[in-house]
Amino acid sequence: MSLIVKAKSLHKTVACSIFVNPLQFNNAQDLANYPRQLGADTESLERAGCDMVFVPSEIGLYADHGVFAYELGGLDKIMEGASRPAHFQGVVNVVERLFHYVRPDSAYFGEKDRQQLAILRHVAQALSWPVNMIGCPTLRETNGLAMSSRNLRLSTEERETASVLFRALSSIQAASAVGSLTAARHSAMDMILSHPGITLDYLETVDPLTLQPIMEWDLRNEAIAMVAAYVGKVRLIDNITLRR
Repeated sequence: MSLIVKAKSLHKTVACSIFVNPLQFNNAQDLANYPRQLGADTESLERAGCDMVFVPSEIGLYADHGVFAYELGGLDKIMEGASRPAHFQGVVNVVERLFHYVRPDSAYFGEKDRQQLAILRHVAQALSWPVNMIGCPTLRETNGLAMSSRNLRLSTEERETASVLFRALSSIQAASAVGSLTAARHSAMDMILSHPGITLDYLETVDPLTLQPIMEWDLRNEAIAMVAAYVGKVRLIDNITLRR
């Protein structure tokens, strides 16, 4: 909803797409269990000032369109890409189709999916998509957990457990501002791994542009800490900007 409000403040007409894209899912059970609440979503969009909602069928969206293999500059081979093969190809394919039908001037994306945003910006620049790609800050629950539709699948206890991810990222942010990136990351990993019920996938400090892992600051003054973990059976991601 915050993306709609932001877009509405800058544009006369705002459209939102709602589509659970099968090309993005490596796990059929994850696709089947993904939250779908069209009625509640459209009511919320109307309250936020959205002018139109695009809710295509899978057959309609991909009509007369093959699944293309886009050049993603290697940004799809690390972190989320390593854990979810072909996921980002699915993302780019569906976003291209959404843009094809809606033809927006600007598109707003949450920075929680920072790797996704970096890849979409890369493709938009490489293929000269006439769309301004705008990232918006992650919104959080009161305990720091990044807001996500996947949170609906967490129990009350799991929601509290999941809050350690943001605490760990915040600890990296504070420690690395005046010290070592590697030491800050190791300390945060220990914090996460000490919590039962969490299975850590990765915790990396990366370059903001290339998303390649970096161990120390060198000549940089900015980096991103990115994390993915399972809380119970639900896979969550989050990130935070680091500045020296």
